[in-house]
Amino acid sequence: VQLQAFGGGLVQAGGSLRLSCTGSGRTFNDYAMGWFRQAPGKEREFVAAISRGGRLTKYADSLKGRFTISRDDAKNTVSLQMNSLEPEDTAVYYCAADLAYSAYDHASGSYIDYWGKGTLVTVSS
Repeated sequence: VQLQAFGGGLVQAGGSLRLSCTGSGRTFNDYAMGWFRQAPGKEREFVAAISRGGRLTKYADSLKGRFTISRDDAKNTVSLQMNSLEPEDTAVYYCAADLAYSAYDHASGSYIDYWGKGTLVTVSS
């Protein structure tokens, strides 16, 4: 599956952004989808994931309550709604796809099969 993320940009602290990622191919709904991010000078980290069918979701503990992941399989799209953004959320955000929801248990994303090109989110103070 090929992934394309978009929706990044510059936002002030306290603001919101919605990232989206579209997947090509007819098997998008077979994949658990997720988001990771990498801030300057830091390692890539897990943000959120959603299972096939959308029944299960998981989030990085530090982001719970501010970020919401969702998917629309009819549109081959997974989205990440980000609210109450903080300067520490500044990073390149990457969309990910994997047949196994458990792949998102690994914070670094080492077991993820497919990655999209990142989209930059910059939060100004």
